[in-house]
Amino acid sequence: MRESLIPVVPMSHTAHIRNHRKPRRNASTLAMRAGVAGGVLSTLAVAGAAGSANAAEPVTQTLELPTLTADLATQTAQSADATQQAAANYELQAERDAAAAKAAKQAKADLADAKKKAEAKKKAEDARKAAAAQAASRSSTRTVLSSFAGSSGSSSSTVSAPASGSVATVIAFLKAQVGDAYVMGGTGPNAWDCSGLVQAAFRQVGVDLPRVSQDQSTSGTPVSLSNIQVGDILYWGSAGSAYHVGVYIGNGQYLDAANPSKGVVIQDLSGYPATGAVRVL
Repeated sequence: MRESLIPVVPMSHTAHIRNHRKPRRNASTLAMRAGVAGGVLSTLAVAGAAGSANAAEPVTQTLELPTLTADLATQTAQSADATQQAAANYELQAERDAAAAKAAKQAKADLADAKKKAEAKKKAEDARKAAAAQAASRSSTRTVLSSFAGSSGSSSSTVSAPASGSVATVIAFLKAQVGDAYVMGGTGPNAWDCSGLVQAAFRQVGVDLPRVSQDQSTSGTPVSLSNIQVGDILYWGSAGSAYHVGVYIGNGQYLDAANPSKGVVIQDLSGYPATGAVRVL
């Protein structure tokens, strides 16, 4: 007798447990789940759109920054230009002030120079007028001068001495030179040495003296120092080899071009006694 075979279908070891069985999904359940999913997706889409909108706003604000930066750059450039212009104005004003100061200094120097020249011209003109006045009043005859031979003390005679006004002219000329400079070899009009000044003074009255002190000390009539008169020529050293000359102006004083440190001055004869004297007027 044949046995009937019953097919055995293997089952899961959890098939007998209800909770582990996958429930069947019906149409309503699927529809509900689809609706829920759609709602979620819509919500996400709205949120995404809002996020995109919110993200776009900073971009719009960022686009305004170049405009603000350009305005700031323009203002900065204008401020720099104003500062540069102010600096240029200050520099120009400083240059003008310096030029004005220089011009004022030069004008002051020119004025001083012009004043000095005017004084020198006036001094020369006064001397010329004095000489002209004396020439008109003095005698037509003049003193004829000769030189002594060596230091023997012999002298030539004088003929027709000029009028006494000649002495005053000589002294006036000499006093007009007080304050002038001493320069070796100077013959005026603003700088002298001792013999150059004496020669120029006596030339005002038509008396031509030798140029140097050695020869001037032997011109005219020798006189003793105890008998000197205004207008006499004083000398220091031996007659014929004198190293310095001056003119006696009275009251124990003489006038001379002393030295570079003193210039033309009036001094006391007692402070520097002369060696001898000669008279030409």
